[in-house]
Amino acid sequence: MTPDSFSIRLGTAKDIPAVHRLICELAEFERAPHEVTNTPEQMLVDGFGPTPVYQMWVAEIHEEVVGMAICYTRYSTWKGPMLYLEDIIVSNLYRNLGIGKSLFETCMRQCIEAKFAGMIWQVLDWNVDAIRFYKRFNAELDNGWINGKIMRSEIERHFLS
Repeated sequence: MTPDSFSIRLGTAKDIPAVHRLICELAEFERAPHEVTNTPEQMLVDGFGPTPVYQMWVAEIHEEVVGMAICYTRYSTWKGPMLYLEDIIVSNLYRNLGIGKSLFETCMRQCIEAKFAGMIWQVLDWNVDAIRFYKRFNAELDNGWINGKIMRSEIERHFLS
């Protein structure tokens, strides 16, 4: 298979089942399959309902979704609007064909078109292939921050105790 045998397009609601499978594949790779609680039904509402909160692009080979990128707008008080790349995934069988690069460049073009200050994302410190990939774009990888999160169950427990 050659790099020109795939196409990148804006994702549609019909792509959700395939995209969800890719998300589960990524969770396996990141050693956290139990963490995926999102469902295709919820993704449909969140991406294609009355108030979409993300946009996605998919990579196809022979009409099969083999990769995707999901982004949304994040606001930096220091810089203004930024494009946040939540996930970029290429199915293991289709890596090293230029698909990830094309998806990443599609997100960068979206950043330019929207006149955002930049694009941000996270990468696991042990994912050396992804780190090497991002460095090829002269990306700054900052290890000076600690990621924080609190799940709704904990928030509810806080207010209900």
